[in-house]
Amino acid sequence: MDQIIPFDLDRMVWGTAPTLIYAEIAVRVAVIWVWTVILLRWIGGRSISQMSVVEFLLVIALGSAVGDAMFQLDVPLMHAMLVILLVVLADKAIDAAFRRWTKAKRLVDGTPTEILRDGHLCKAGLDTEGVGSTEVMEMLRLSGVRNLGQVEFAYFEPSGTLSVFRYGEPRYGLPIVPPLELRKSLQPEKDKPVCCSFCGRVRGSEDRCKECGQINFTSAELVKAQEAT
Repeated sequence: MDQIIPFDLDRMVWGTAPTLIYAEIAVRVAVIWVWTVILLRWIGGRSISQMSVVEFLLVIALGSAVGDAMFQLDVPLMHAMLVILLVVLADKAIDAAFRRWTKAKRLVDGTPTEILRDGHLCKAGLDTEGVGSTEVMEMLRLSGVRNLGQVEFAYFEPSGTLSVFRYGEPRYGLPIVPPLELRKSLQPEKDKPVCCSFCGRVRGSEDRCKECGQINFTSAELVKAQEAT
């Protein structure tokens, strides 16, 4: 084996293979690209936000098999195409198992987690999913929610999305527009209901939030009718 010279620009940029290798790489890319597109059309495409655990692993496996075959000259095309086909067949088999056995899907993908109930965040749900309150508030804002009091239930789905179910009439709750991080003050205002500044639970006479145990409170507000729609 020839000794490799560190920082040899010709080797780093152009490599040591014959120039015709670039044409072979172009052919490899075309073949693997067409083959992968055909198989992906067969299994059906989904957006990243809708991916399950199995589909995410499918993307990783396909990415490795597709990428290596495109430029690794010692990988025969038929070997790569067989690997891609087997990965897709495995995905099809798992989908069939999910349709036939509900427990299989629950075991692999998990189940929805209640993350918000009655206008306030659920600490148990946050702990289960390992997410923070600010992250959930961001997802709620992306769904058009201005105040936690608008939401009756919200579930963190296995796909990583948040499903939101609103009250018919908004209630007093923690305003999340503008984001809490951008508000100048969180001090409660006089003559206004008070809610926990972490989970949004409207406080009664207690000095510590019954839901999350926090001691910081802010003013609860009611979303106007035109803002709720």
